[in-house]
Amino acid sequence: MKTVPIDSEIKKNQVIAYKSIKKTRLVGNIVLTGILLFGSLIMIIPFLWMVLTSFDWQARLNIPFPPRFWPKEFSIRTYTLAFSNIPMMKYIFNSLLISIGVIVVSLSSALMSGYAISKLKFKGSTIVLVLALSTMMIPFEMTMIPQYLLFSKLSLLDSYWAFYLPALNFAFGTFLSKSFVDQIPASLREAGIIDGASEFIVFLKIYLPLCLPILATMVILQFLAVWNDLLWPLLALQTPDKFTIQLGLAMFSYNKDLPLPSVIMAATTVSLLPVILTYLFLQRYIVESIALSGIKQ
Repeated sequence: MKTVPIDSEIKKNQVIAYKSIKKTRLVGNIVLTGILLFGSLIMIIPFLWMVLTSFDWQARLNIPFPPRFWPKEFSIRTYTLAFSNIPMMKYIFNSLLISIGVIVVSLSSALMSGYAISKLKFKGSTIVLVLALSTMMIPFEMTMIPQYLLFSKLSLLDSYWAFYLPALNFAFGTFLSKSFVDQIPASLREAGIIDGASEFIVFLKIYLPLCLPILATMVILQFLAVWNDLLWPLLALQTPDKFTIQLGLAMFSYNKDLPLPSVIMAATTVSLLPVILTYLFLQRYIVESIALSGIKQ
């Protein structure tokens, strides 16, 4: 009777086990890819429908139902009407002005406070971080009336200071900055201090360039939040020339004299372009920041 060597039998079993694991992983990857594709379609289909409807001239009177995903009468007149009935460029400029100001103020505050809590190790730093994060538990709807009354007393309503000053408290940004700076060696700070650099110079010239990935993440978060905000601009702004794009679109949407759904879709599509371009430009930095800091969004 012919016997099989033990080593040969072990290798055979290892090959079978490896093929089984590889097959299981392949099936798992296919299932995961299918789930992700399905989720992506669910998110992208409404956006695709909005863009295609914005070119549908026949949809200017009412939205077709069931929805069609190709314009029945392709036309760019909807965009012409949108720009002629809404001061789009003015509203977009106002939104950009507010967004850039808020981003500069909030990111400066978050990066410096995150660096201080992470590297300076002052007494009570943990308490400061906890107190800052606790403000995130209070919904804006509870603070908007006191905030409105405060800015009214300070005569800062109907000005962009009503957006810039609250941006000083960016608690989530402080947490992100602190978590990211924790990954950077403290020896860099010590070397800078030994060379005679001040604390601010160490932060500005050593740590800030290394924080570009988390900086990009916070830019996206703040830009999306400010650009899409409707409630606070509705309370804080009264002059039409200072309206943001979301406030302008809301006013146009509720104008009963111009019930033009496809024109509203066209205006909305234009309003999304800055957000999409910003995200596409900064997305690689966001992935890098998640990989380096271990923070899952």
